[in-house]
Amino acid sequence: MSSSLVTVTTWSLEQTSPSDLRPAVPPAGETVRIVRAELPSPEFSRFLYASVGGDIKWIDRLGWSYAQWQEQVGRPGAETWVAYDRGTPAGYVELAAQDDGVVEIVYFGLIPAFRGRRIGGHLLSYGVARAWDLAERWPERTPTKRVWLHTCSLDGEYARANYERRGFRVFRTETGEEPEAVTPGPWPGAFPSA
Repeated sequence: MSSSLVTVTTWSLEQTSPSDLRPAVPPAGETVRIVRAELPSPEFSRFLYASVGGDIKWIDRLGWSYAQWQEQVGRPGAETWVAYDRGTPAGYVELAAQDDGVVEIVYFGLIPAFRGRRIGGHLLSYGVARAWDLAERWPERTPTKRVWLHTCSLDGEYARANYERRGFRVFRTETGEEPEAVTPGPWPGAFPSA
């Protein structure tokens, strides 16, 4: 049985100075809080990953073992910042410190029910600011000199525009063929197939 292929374009974007960040206006009201998940939790990290990425085909970590999740979230310089709307997780930003003062925004997104409410720009702005000051919380790390991320044509339709509005610039574009993935949802069948 052959699987069909889909063309995917991936954009890598970066900021090279804290002054590149153009913060979004926070959502109105006092209902959204952003909190660092300071205790590494494979269960919570997997919940966020599956819940945010389930309808946009985030599948690369779904087969990870508990030990792989523990290693990822427990590394020095790894941080997960979670947006809560009235106590309910709405989305997250996962940061990973790399060598030479580089911080990658590994994952960022909102649970579908919270999209379109101005939470995403605010959460991204907050996460980028935390990437720039990461060495203040991890003194053994080199101060941040560059923040980068990648997004692709499978991600949410506003993802790249949100990154560019926050001051990120494209530094690489790649296009290739990938096997078409089934939309997994946070559990099988959670989202209708497109």
